[in-house]
Amino acid sequence: MRIAFMGTPPFAVPTLAALHAAGHDIAAVYTQPPRPAQRGKKLQKSAVHLWAEAHGLPVRTPKSLKDAEAQAEFAALDLDVAVVAAYGLILPRPILDAPRDGCLNVHGSILPRWRGAAPVQRAILAGDTETGVTIMQMDAGLDTGGMRRVGRTPVDGKSAGDLTDELADMGAALMVEVLGDLPAFPPEPQPEAGVTYAAKIDKSEARLDFLVSAVQVERQIRAFNPAPGAFFELEGERFKLLAAEVIHPADTTPGAAPGVTLDDALTIACNPGAIRATRVQRAGKPAMDAVDLLRGRAIAKGTRLA
Repeated sequence: MRIAFMGTPPFAVPTLAALHAAGHDIAAVYTQPPRPAQRGKKLQKSAVHLWAEAHGLPVRTPKSLKDAEAQAEFAALDLDVAVVAAYGLILPRPILDAPRDGCLNVHGSILPRWRGAAPVQRAILAGDTETGVTIMQMDAGLDTGGMRRVGRTPVDGKSAGDLTDELADMGAALMVEVLGDLPAFPPEPQPEAGVTYAAKIDKSEARLDFLVSAVQVERQIRAFNPAPGAFFELEGERFKLLAAEVIHPADTTPGAAPGVTLDDALTIACNPGAIRATRVQRAGKPAMDAVDLLRGRAIAKGTRLA
């Protein structure tokens, strides 16, 4: 099929790679323009941009698809379908309607649960036991289109990073399957019940709140690993918690104040229960096991964390 691919972050790369390997004619790759990154603020191309260039695919980086010129250039590609995976731009109606078979999206949830920007993180925060990928026929709504194919996987104790990687690979395989025989996967309307919205993650959400249960704190740690990174502060320094285990309430000190360490091993009281940090990162330092951190930076029992 003649395809335009539209995506930006690493999540989108497996789908682009799978379409390329399957022999589809990729007429153009659309991705977000290079952005300033890191301390030097040098312009950095997206993961999709870099992959496309390395494989000789033409790349387009419009700031918007709302103007007539961009829409005419898209229509001139004479596409069978456009494949979208975390592109980051709204697709106006002329873009949605230009390909003969419309636009198909790789969405990282089992729709209609977690429509929107951050489905993986929200699923972890909510304690969902299962999530997955939906191959969706796009319409003008926010992730409201018909579902062509759904894949499922348990959340278990996975971090957002690990779960995102798994869903990216799953979505790539499902998209190739759907494009291999579109009539076999007609779009089915989403259920009216069970709609939830996955709001974009705000950095302020990453500060750990030890006034909630240990179970919820541990979810927060997994949901924000690798970014933006759940953290606490101690003596003006920020510590990111990348992994932790939940300690049963019966194993904690009775009456311990939330946010106070219960031992010298970075076990932290919550409300109720406690978590024990297992993977930590100091500001400007590489990630390390908590035991290694504590050898060089002791955090004594009874320390209050903010």
